[in-house]
Amino acid sequence: MDRAQIFDIAHLRHPIAAPVGPEQLRHLVGWLSPPTGGRAVDLGCGEGEWLQELLLIQPGMTGVGIDHMLPASAVDRAAQRGLGDRVRWAEADAATWSDGRFDVVLCVGASHAFGRLPDMLAAVRTHLRPGGQALVGDTIWEDSPSASALAALEASPEDFPDLAGFVQATREHGFEPSYGHTSTLAEWDDYEFSWTGSLVDWALREAPTTEDRDQALAAARVHRDAWLGGWRRQLGFATLVLHDVATAPS
Repeated sequence: MDRAQIFDIAHLRHPIAAPVGPEQLRHLVGWLSPPTGGRAVDLGCGEGEWLQELLLIQPGMTGVGIDHMLPASAVDRAAQRGLGDRVRWAEADAATWSDGRFDVVLCVGASHAFGRLPDMLAAVRTHLRPGGQALVGDTIWEDSPSASALAALEASPEDFPDLAGFVQATREHGFEPSYGHTSTLAEWDDYEFSWTGSLVDWALREAPTTEDRDQALAAARVHRDAWLGGWRRQLGFATLVLHDVATAPS
């Protein structure tokens, strides 16, 4: 099993693919106010939940979901929700894909596709029309990281900002945050237990071979141990609604 397969299975029970609850996702998306008939793009869309929720509350919009490996479940859910003719999926590298400017750019939990946080914010700006809005989410430190957290994540303290640093980075790229959310411990626990639990359930009920079963269980155990013994209560996640003020019409 490769990493992409494990990732897809791990998000079967939590297609939001970030430590954010469904109600909070809808609340965040509700802060966006695109024009009627506007276009949205989700860079690194994964299961496509953020884009689909936006289209559900903005019936005049169309959208594009970009990911290097799109799960079939994203396409299936869009069809079940009656969004099949309003969303287009592109299996491509979000860092190099281009199709003009959009009224809304979404990029949640996908900064790794571009490099680091500044690279992700630069990419968002590239795809955003002047005066548009963005919804971005990324990892932050809740507190000064411990040695165990850094070891579990194979990270350094400089790899992630704190909340103030995240907000400052968005402003340095010409954005002004209008709303934000920091994931709660309950949201994190639900996400991580769903991540590991989906792998365990699949391994014990659906794995086609003993090798697949053992690999899925091993991935769940390694991830669970790193979370509980490493980054729990230290790694955070922030989602920000941004306005483009650098190129906004006067």
